[in-house]
Amino acid sequence: MSKRTEQAAAPRTTGAKASDESKTSGDPQASTELSRRRLLGTVGAAGAAGLVVGGAGGAIGASASQQDPPKALATIGSTEVPFRTARARHQAGITTPLQANGHLAAFDLAPGADRKAAAALLRRWSRTAEELMAGRTPDADTGVALDAGPSSLTVTFGFGHSFFGRTGLTKRRPVQLDPLPDFSADALDPGRSNGDLWIQIGADDALVAFHALRALQKDAAGSARLRWQMNGFNRTPGATAHPMTARNLMGQIDGTNNPKPSDEDFDQRIFVGRDAEQQWMRGGSYAVFRRIRMLLDDWEKRSRREQEKVIGRRKDNGAPLTGGSETTAMRLDATGPDGLPVIPANAHARIAAPESNQGAAMLRRPFSFHDGYREDGAPDAGLLFICWQADPLRAFTQIQRKLDRGDALSPFLRHEASGLFAVPPAAEAGDYVGRPLLEG
Repeated sequence: MSKRTEQAAAPRTTGAKASDESKTSGDPQASTELSRRRLLGTVGAAGAAGLVVGGAGGAIGASASQQDPPKALATIGSTEVPFRTARARHQAGITTPLQANGHLAAFDLAPGADRKAAAALLRRWSRTAEELMAGRTPDADTGVALDAGPSSLTVTFGFGHSFFGRTGLTKRRPVQLDPLPDFSADALDPGRSNGDLWIQIGADDALVAFHALRALQKDAAGSARLRWQMNGFNRTPGATAHPMTARNLMGQIDGTNNPKPSDEDFDQRIFVGRDAEQQWMRGGSYAVFRRIRMLLDDWEKRSRREQEKVIGRRKDNGAPLTGGSETTAMRLDATGPDGLPVIPANAHARIAAPESNQGAAMLRRPFSFHDGYREDGAPDAGLLFICWQADPLRAFTQIQRKLDRGDALSPFLRHEASGLFAVPPAAEAGDYVGRPLLEG
């Protein structure tokens, strides 16, 4: 894993420092901020004995009596993901560990808004995101998350295909941003797809995540209008006894074959290289978004054995049907006593595997969603699928075309919204996200 990727992926924990006192002398607002940071540090020390620290592995000890006051998950609240660092080239929210709460939103530029207005909006958004991700309170704050720390908040910005025509930048639009092809399983709602500008928000506290969404929406007033917005969730860090791959609403372990930052070719697969034609995208990535509703009533009628054959993996531990553990490589050539493949030819894991797609891979980083119930009583629930890659045509599109032709999981899914966004690299010190595009 390169130092660059480590800087982009690794959150840090905030805390009061002695030098802060000199900076806050005579400043009531700064003193309030210092007190809040001290509180986080104090709670963190007090709760350390009952807390196992790490990714998704924190757990409160169960021995406390009912009379004891609840202990704060201090490491969750005080963990900060930097908006920018001296070495990181990539925006936060790509290699950052999955957060418990997420919001996705797309905006269209307001009528009459030009490139100058777009630049001013990105400047405001970048300033607000940097403040909130550091756990600081921006001007004219609503107070929604006033008592919370940064809670691993990340804000990620991207540009849609239509953004370039509306800002007079069509010559600087990458070919990788060409619209995705139609797939036979698509039932897409145009009103919940695409958009000029895209924001991904993640945090381990629901109020912190909502607060960021609301602040950014207020910043957009007069410059851009909300096109669509969706809410998602994952497990809260500390909800499992040890760190593990997330499960989706079908109960399956989801994300086993994800590329890892420690892979030698990780940057090559996920991030745009230094030789890209559009210089402003070097170090950035392309995000594909899909709202995928799961037909859970139909799925849950299937036996566990049937479900496992559809996926190609065991439901309890994510191991391939050919044996081993979750991380054991699938033996795609293994056959059973009946002479048939142990992992069925149309199993989802087989069709989506890099081995079945000429090595194509993408970094999947989704959120689950549940938006109530439909008129027939079925849950309106599923996956806000987000994947990251250096080239969507060679990754998402290639894999999805193959899934579209015969994936055993497809009858249980409905693709209802879609989007493709160019996500530029992180802003340099003193800059805003996208400045090399808008002012270059």
